[in-house]
Amino acid sequence: MSNQVDYEINKELGECYLFMGEYEKAQDYYLKAVSCDKSKPEPYLGLAAIELDRGNLEQAYSLYTKANTVCQSDKTLSGMAMVEVEKGEYETAFTHYSQALSYNSCNMVAINGIVQLCYFLNRLEEAVPMLEAALQERSDEAIRYALAGCLLSLGREKESRAQLELLLGEHPENIAAQQLYAHFAA
Repeated sequence: MSNQVDYEINKELGECYLFMGEYEKAQDYYLKAVSCDKSKPEPYLGLAAIELDRGNLEQAYSLYTKANTVCQSDKTLSGMAMVEVEKGEYETAFTHYSQALSYNSCNMVAINGIVQLCYFLNRLEEAVPMLEAALQERSDEAIRYALAGCLLSLGREKESRAQLELLLGEHPENIAAQQLYAHFAA
């Protein structure tokens, strides 16, 4: 078997075991994948996810950084930002989440992270164009709900109401949107 075939098999097995929560086996297969091909970010991302779940922030950050060095993407940048938030490095995390969204405006890890950071850093106005850009790519009820919440928090009630009406028109069963919309009836 060629190294590329071995790489793919080991990476796939690593992903399967990671999904099943069998971290030791996942780690073994990801390390085998890395030994076959060090130029792919996926095994480093998998190893980072394992370390993050174990609470090993420094090791997780090192692996996300390695993956980012191999091939920068929304996933590598979001991973780095998640760890940076845990370490209290909020401005750096904000930058990395923003960069992640420039690669993929619909990356839900980055969207959730940037919205939380914008609330925390009192920079909520900066979340709005990122959420609007994501909605240009894909109509998503979680993104639309986040945008409605941000707009409401910013005092932009008319725009918030319009977003909630769109959301409830497509997903009338959305309890959170119903509850937020009830704010306007009060």
